[in-house]
Amino acid sequence: MEAYKTWVRRNKDYVHSLESLANGLTWLLPERFSTSEIGPEAVTAILGIVTAVNEHIIDTAPSERHPSSADPSSFPYGLCISALKDLETLIEVVAEQYYGDKKWNFIAVTEAIKVIVRLALFRNSGYKMLLHGGETPNVEQSSDDTSSQHRIGGLLGPEGHHQRPGWFQNNHWQNPWPTEGRALSALSRFGEIARNMSDPAWVQRIQQQHAIMEPPTSTIRRPTLSMILSEKGVNGALFVLGEILFITRPLIYVLFIRKYGIRSWVPWFLSLSVDLVGFGFLSHVTKSGMVEREQKFHLSASEKDEVKRRKLLWALYLMREPFFGKYTRQKLESTERLLEPVPLIGILTGKIVELIIGAQTRLKKDIEEVEMRGIDPCTSQVLSKCSTI
Repeated sequence: MEAYKTWVRRNKDYVHSLESLANGLTWLLPERFSTSEIGPEAVTAILGIVTAVNEHIIDTAPSERHPSSADPSSFPYGLCISALKDLETLIEVVAEQYYGDKKWNFIAVTEAIKVIVRLALFRNSGYKMLLHGGETPNVEQSSDDTSSQHRIGGLLGPEGHHQRPGWFQNNHWQNPWPTEGRALSALSRFGEIARNMSDPAWVQRIQQQHAIMEPPTSTIRRPTLSMILSEKGVNGALFVLGEILFITRPLIYVLFIRKYGIRSWVPWFLSLSVDLVGFGFLSHVTKSGMVEREQKFHLSASEKDEVKRRKLLWALYLMREPFFGKYTRQKLESTERLLEPVPLIGILTGKIVELIIGAQTRLKKDIEEVEMRGIDPCTSQVLSKCSTI
């Protein structure tokens, strides 16, 4: 396994090219939109899991500056969530073929497992906002390494200037002294060092310099729920509750579909309500703070992008049943009939509408996971995997 990890990290571009080629070849598999897709979906699920594993290997590669930055003992939550998504599509196809409408029982079990994993990630990350459903780690970029390079990352050049470690190689500085002169200088410096070694003040000064050059190993304390509630008060409770609603919403949606059916408005309205309430909590805690004794949440750049992504994903409710069947599909078909007489544009419009309708009928539930993952369904699901979550 270590040999495979080394190979993947050394050939990242080659691995990405192979994955893209393999995903493209899945379109050549027969019966892509037929009622029996177990074979193609199994291949797609395997490719998705292999891609997720390779991405995890690349992302957890230790850096040269911090060789132990990747913690091998930490649970790979993002990898686990990606694998569950790929497996869920295959489980849905198999359950639909052999059990019919009872497939929602299997989907609900899979969703429950993903909720447990996401809640565990939410807790172990110190109750940080989940990015792309937990697949992207929410780690803030620190400038300590960059600043430390400016503070300590250098050597002294021949004129006493602070230089980088590669100064000698980059500037090709040549020592103008002859060989005998360099030898005498080395002996002189050796004697000076030997004399200084007996001086306690000099030894203490050297130890202080080493302590300054070595980066401090700060232990970051992970916030707990009690710490957040005590420090942030009501805003902290609302933030945690909003994230829990966002995490559990797909499971709630599937459970109500299992009870009322895919054509019922109850799951649709309930899912939209949970989305609006959770986002309302998030907006309140990020925009409040003017009131005394209230602590405002400051979002990082990646968290702000996540908030924008969640807003855009509300448009996916237009692709969900029963809204799609009653309104969106009618609009698409009327647009197709309107543009059909126009040369070339009418043909392209008809193909696009056909792809959207075909993908939506296959992805009645899969759009839910697209929303958690943050991928446009028409782009990723139709053009790449079509039904891979």
